[in-house]
Amino acid sequence: MSSSGTYCARGVRREYGRTYVVRPKGRHLATIVWLHGIGDNGNSWSQVLGNLPLDNVKWICPTAPTRPVAAFGGFPCTAWFDVEETSVDGPDDVQGLDASAAHIANLLSSEPSDVRLGIGGFSMGAATALHSAACYAHGRFSNGVAYPITLSAIIGLSGWLPCSRALRTKIESSQTAFRRAAALPIMLGHGRGDEVVTYRNGERSAEFLRNSGFSYLNFKAYNGLGHHTIPEEVDDVSKWLRARLGLDRSC
Repeated sequence: MSSSGTYCARGVRREYGRTYVVRPKGRHLATIVWLHGIGDNGNSWSQVLGNLPLDNVKWICPTAPTRPVAAFGGFPCTAWFDVEETSVDGPDDVQGLDASAAHIANLLSSEPSDVRLGIGGFSMGAATALHSAACYAHGRFSNGVAYPITLSAIIGLSGWLPCSRALRTKIESSQTAFRRAAALPIMLGHGRGDEVVTYRNGERSAEFLRNSGFSYLNFKAYNGLGHHTIPEEVDDVSKWLRARLGLDRSC
């Protein structure tokens, strides 16, 4: 893992793809890294996010490395980590999760000190954002390396919580971890008709998070929504960010 956009896991060196940046149209108050889903790239989301009425937000949309994915029989595609099943009960690629969380933290580490930092994502990107939230609250990655930045917002759409079984123990390990978890705003959105990451997995992810101390959490269900997003959900993300990051006061 290094600042050059590469990491080495299980002896294999992987290269992160292109990062797309949408610069704020107004005064820069927040920077959010947004993570795409499996097989996608940063460009598709940068176009969506660039049209949001959030003039004070800088969006950073990286592209995951291309790697073999167990869920696809080892077929290579862009993925933040290896995955067998998109479930809170599935096995976790902790090395891959840590590597991507470190890459994201590195992207945010050079932002101005007075700018609020957040991470959001869709599907596998949402799972990676939630792993980053756990690392931030715990104060370190799963491998013991210190987590280097302060987070002010987490967004997960159509995703799931990885490493769910160990989360509560991590957060209860110290008063600092519990305090960070309780103060971190999290928004989760999930379609009741999601055929890739089932609605129940999204709902259980929220339950795991709340039971582990992430009490500042908003979970919203969308009737009839499958594994994609809709204007209503994107509008909810905008409103939530404006309220949680104090962007309405920027005027």
